[in-house]
Amino acid sequence: MARLYKQAARRLYETAQSQQGFFTTKQAIRGGLAEKTHAYHVKAGNWIRVHRGIYRLADFPPAERPDLMLWYLWSQNRREIPEGTYSHETALSLHELSDIMPSKLHMTVPKKFRRNSQIPEILVLHRADLNEGDVQDAHGVKVTRPLRTILDLLETGRVDKRHIGQAIEEALRRGLISKQQIDSVPHDKLQDSFRELAGQRL
Repeated sequence: MARLYKQAARRLYETAQSQQGFFTTKQAIRGGLAEKTHAYHVKAGNWIRVHRGIYRLADFPPAERPDLMLWYLWSQNRREIPEGTYSHETALSLHELSDIMPSKLHMTVPKKFRRNSQIPEILVLHRADLNEGDVQDAHGVKVTRPLRTILDLLETGRVDKRHIGQAIEEALRRGLISKQQIDSVPHDKLQDSFRELAGQRL
């Protein structure tokens, strides 16, 4: 019995290690730790319950941005695949293209994304079906690439164009956006606004 528990604990640790110490109820069960034991582990101080169905190993070193992984796991579908991608103001901040510090986390989810429970107040959800080329990995989660991030911000109109212009300038300087990418952006009112802002800085 003790050997089986050690094996289950090791599997859970391996899962949590790849997720900055976080894991879900389903992942713990699949690893061999029955749901009826979860309350015990919380009470014993082995696990920290951070949200409904999401825990963190208490002795795992905290990540620099634990909130990113927490809500990324929250966005998992029934197949346990995270569907959320950090975007808009949050992605701009993660790319360090602006000193804007959004009070909420902006996340883009597929148009068919559904949740039975209430959306956490910390999240602002945007619905769009992103292409693979619009997304990259950062901080262990999915984030929209700089070009897509800036186009999204232009579309919402919530961020002053002066800040967007500065973000474009910084992205160009660091090679995060290339002139070739700008030239490939299709023409419409939104994209033309981006071209105008970028053109002033090329």
